[in-house]
Amino acid sequence: MTAQVTVGVDGSEESLSAARWAAEEAVLREVPLRLVRVEEWPNTPEIPLAYARSLSERAEALLQETADLARKDHPDLEVSIEQARGRAAEELTAFAHESDLTVLGSRGLGGIRGFLVGSVSLTVVGAARQPVTLVRTGVERLTSPRDGIVVGVDIDHPCEPLLGFTFTEAARTGLPLRFLHSWTLPASYGYAAMVDPGIDEELGERLIGGLDDLVGPWRKHYPGVEVTAEAVMGSPAYQLVEASQDADLVVVGRRTRRIPVGPHLGHVAHALIHHSPAPVTVVPLA
Repeated sequence: MTAQVTVGVDGSEESLSAARWAAEEAVLREVPLRLVRVEEWPNTPEIPLAYARSLSERAEALLQETADLARKDHPDLEVSIEQARGRAAEELTAFAHESDLTVLGSRGLGGIRGFLVGSVSLTVVGAARQPVTLVRTGVERLTSPRDGIVVGVDIDHPCEPLLGFTFTEAARTGLPLRFLHSWTLPASYGYAAMVDPGIDEELGERLIGGLDDLVGPWRKHYPGVEVTAEAVMGSPAYQLVEASQDADLVVVGRRTRRIPVGPHLGHVAHALIHHSPAPVTVVPLA
């Protein structure tokens, strides 16, 4: 793996927004920015040479233009460009394996808050061994700070890569961290809740204690990072989507699962990817 930020470029407004966001991230990390363009190569056995040259020249011009914009905004940033041919999802996933972070663009759904995410982006997010961030059109980072970085955590499962990513990102950006653990009463608590309405508060306090224990060591390691931790009752997907409305960035984990066909995203990550107006980073977990 190379210390770099990679961004997929295809000439759309979505990819330009992603490139701007990725450039600022690369500056914060003090690493190079790599712009990549994948040409979906036809499966036909014979491709006219003139057509192939034309595609390659247009891709080269697009990458150079985007690189020039990044260098104009960040004169000290090291920027490289790279082309590839093949299946976009496979090629971008391979690029993502090699990078600290990969950034892809997603289209806003007009008046509906959220992303329009294609199969390529979903495949990369679900398969990459390193974090992937999806950025929608028009998002400009750090220009008008909102509620900081919102992080969805499950205190019942290990999530060290998620904690490491978010605390490091908060330290770089100066943004506050807000950890959310969402929960619902088990069905077995139904009668108990009727007898003792305060049982949900009692369970909530226990969960807050567990959440504090989880982030405590990281707080000590990053004393300058502002941290809040909440245990909220309700659907994790709903609570995180609601919290994303005023966030600068939303971060969730993705657990590796062995399934027969293709990558897998949990329903919480899937909901955020499609409905968060803020950039969403998915961090692979063990």
